[in-house]
Amino acid sequence: MQPQRFTTALAAHERGRAFVAVPFDPDRVWSPKPRHHITGTINGMRIRAVIETRGNQRGFTLGPAWLRDCHALTIGDSITVEIAPEGPQRDDLAEDVAAALDANPEASAFFDALAQFYRKAYLRWIDATKRCPEQRAQRITEMIQLLNAGIKERPKP
Repeated sequence: MQPQRFTTALAAHERGRAFVAVPFDPDRVWSPKPRHHITGTINGMRIRAVIETRGNQRGFTLGPAWLRDCHALTIGDSITVEIAPEGPQRDDLAEDVAAALDANPEASAFFDALAQFYRKAYLRWIDATKRCPEQRAQRITEMIQLLNAGIKERPKP
């Protein structure tokens, strides 16, 4: 997934926040998802955010603390943004995991909407079967069942 770089003006948002408009459709540029968790930089300062729709515009918000602590940005300032999808993406998945998700659209959509922390946790749990490869298929099946049930995180044993 290629990072996207652009320059834009910082726009006002509710309760002291700022809105960064994204001048491209992340569903087309990266892949269709219900939510796009991103990471990157604004004027060289690290950010993590979720692209959302505001009216007819896509973008992400920055909180007042980020604005205050990161170069004292103000509304209307021109900023240089570089963003990319955060965490493991569909192209990064093992074939068996990707096939299981492809076969279950509901689980797949839920997985794609999860923050990277939850996606990585499921994948680490599946990959932990190196010494017992026969468990891998069982864990993939269990992951699909949990995702279909809308469960972000595998319950602790």
